[in-house]
Amino acid sequence: MDREIIQAAKEIAINVIQEAGLICKEKFDNVLELRSKDEFGDVVTEVDHMCEEIIIKQIQKTFPNHQIHSEEAGLIGMKDDWLWLIDPLDGTNNFAIGLPVFSISITLMYRREPVLGVVYEPLTERLFVSVIGEGTSCNHQRIQMKSSPNIFKGNIGWIQGHAVQNDPKAVKLRQHIDIRFKRMLRLWAPTVQWCMLAKGDIDGIILYNSEGDDLYSGILMVKEAGGLVIDFEGNPFNGMKEEPYLIACHADHMEELLRTVREGLS
Repeated sequence: MDREIIQAAKEIAINVIQEAGLICKEKFDNVLELRSKDEFGDVVTEVDHMCEEIIIKQIQKTFPNHQIHSEEAGLIGMKDDWLWLIDPLDGTNNFAIGLPVFSISITLMYRREPVLGVVYEPLTERLFVSVIGEGTSCNHQRIQMKSSPNIFKGNIGWIQGHAVQNDPKAVKLRQHIDIRFKRMLRLWAPTVQWCMLAKGDIDGIILYNSEGDDLYSGILMVKEAGGLVIDFEGNPFNGMKEEPYLIACHADHMEELLRTVREGLS
């Protein structure tokens, strides 16, 4: 793993994500094109494509041999140890209805492990950056996961894939979490929730079969902020998985959250 590549990638990602963020700001609450993307109700706007084009162009210019996978464009380039994952507008449904909860996510993977994550919330101008082995920052200030005195009086984020819909097991678990904790958050903008967890604004995340270009930047944010990410079996989560089922929180609360998930699925 070449640290010089990661450092150069970090600079490029920060610059281009803020450039794309300006487009989101200008177009927010003024969407001109909106179309359905799949049978599950996901949508895409012209802003998704505009941001994506800017980001891909800059990455290809600087790292022509790196492979890219982007939310709208799909897979670009030949297989390589270095893989960029781009979600040019995470929370498009929110953006389309004028709800100011969305972000842009850029991740650099090396041999299927995230080594760089950059997430930008254009309206709040919050820039989250995480580098493997170097921690996580928000607007250049180091952030750290927090332990709650009582996790069941905390706020837990819920993330599910679009295809999950009203899967009976997911509905049962979701209801159990909603009852068990003070509040369950469903933002439909996963990277925002991951960054909130890393920053200590929420207390945990339960993710039900939601894999995509918005996942791995968030996982790195939380891990580098001192948090743990495990699967529903209690095993540490590493690499990439097509159908992930995950729990993320401060180490102090891992057993409590794992037990709660098992109760909700039993």
